[in-house]
Amino acid sequence: MNLHSLRPAPGARRTRKRVGRGPGSGMGKTSARGEKGQRSRSGYSRRADFEGGQMPLVRRLPKRGFTPPFRETYRTVNVGRLNGLAPGSVVTPETLEQAGYIRRGQDRVKILGDGELKVALTVHAHKFSATASDRIRGAGGTVETLPAPGAGAAKRSMSAREKRPS
Repeated sequence: MNLHSLRPAPGARRTRKRVGRGPGSGMGKTSARGEKGQRSRSGYSRRADFEGGQMPLVRRLPKRGFTPPFRETYRTVNVGRLNGLAPGSVVTPETLEQAGYIRRGQDRVKILGDGELKVALTVHAHKFSATASDRIRGAGGTVETLPAPGAGAAKRSMSAREKRPS
């Protein structure tokens, strides 16, 4: 088998239906649109979600819950996974990303307390569970909380708003 001998499966490719080409074609006169009605007219189009007048799916499903528009999401890393890092190193969201512990592009990082920490590390993260901070300090390391991304911009916009005359 070579690239030049590859062919689509039999019946996979069909010839286009050529409509409006006279009575001998079987698609003449009304061009396979049938008689009268909205769908026989030129310019007809239907919404992609139209279900023929039946109650649409989006209206049949119940509306439940609430999605907060400014939800804060965190990538979590357990303390036990930090044992693979060099003793005395500074752990930041960027180093966790490079080590493959968190996915790229996530804004906040939270350190959780599952596992045992055997190396002293300086850990910078946006949040720590109480157990995690105890275990990091217990191993001789330090814990530093980072500000939330964009927190400075929010403060700047607030101060500008307050300065505006009423």
